[in-house]
Amino acid sequence: MIRAMQTAASGMKAQQLNVDNIANNLANVNTTGFKKARMEFQDLFYQQMRGVGGAGSTGIVAPASVQIGYGATPVSTQRMFTQGETQQTGNATDLAIMGDGFFRVQMPDGTEAYTRDGSFKVSAEGRIVTSDGYPLSPDITLPDDTKEVLVGADGAVSVRVPGDATPQSVGQIELVRFMNAAGLSAQGQNLFVLSGASGEPVSGTPTTQGFGRIAQGQLEVSNVEIVEEMINLITAQRAYEINSKAIKASDEMMTMANDLAR
Repeated sequence: MIRAMQTAASGMKAQQLNVDNIANNLANVNTTGFKKARMEFQDLFYQQMRGVGGAGSTGIVAPASVQIGYGATPVSTQRMFTQGETQQTGNATDLAIMGDGFFRVQMPDGTEAYTRDGSFKVSAEGRIVTSDGYPLSPDITLPDDTKEVLVGADGAVSVRVPGDATPQSVGQIELVRFMNAAGLSAQGQNLFVLSGASGEPVSGTPTTQGFGRIAQGQLEVSNVEIVEEMINLITAQRAYEINSKAIKASDEMMTMANDLAR
């Protein structure tokens, strides 16, 4: 019965983490460029009461083993980089990636981070930056007299200035992709950084070499499906509840066994 309690407790802990993950997905349903995560589990070790092919009491080889498991444990939160829907904003510095790739931004310590959040702003110096002030990499600076910003599907950035009908090129947006994007480490602020599992970044121009295209005046919304998450939440809640009942049943059985000695 003690083993049953430990096993059921591991199931309760696993489902609690599952609910924590679902809650984070639901909390970010309106977060620009957010990618939902899926909790994955594995069974724990087993106590082998009788090995496969072991002889029974009659000397006949048993066709199956007797193994008692010790529960479940979470092993990963798989980030799902499926394309989110796009939302029209009409803002010239709102950019959505339609397809594969990440925007690359420069962090204050000189390192680089990666994001799908294209809600860019223009700083006081004319640089295109994230909502937290991190500039795009490579850096793109707009002239002081910029009247209109134009971003092509290929990431080419140009501006219109007073007295000149021809757009002036001011930079090129590059995208970055990874062999295993799910291996990136989430840092908050809609940013990801490299990890040993992600592979090295591969830079390229939008619309080429398998990279997605840039859509100006649009934002990619979260790929969280509320109905799907609610179903997952109910399933996790029921699993948590039934594991708690297994603990209660084990406790009642231990009480019966203790009462036999009285």
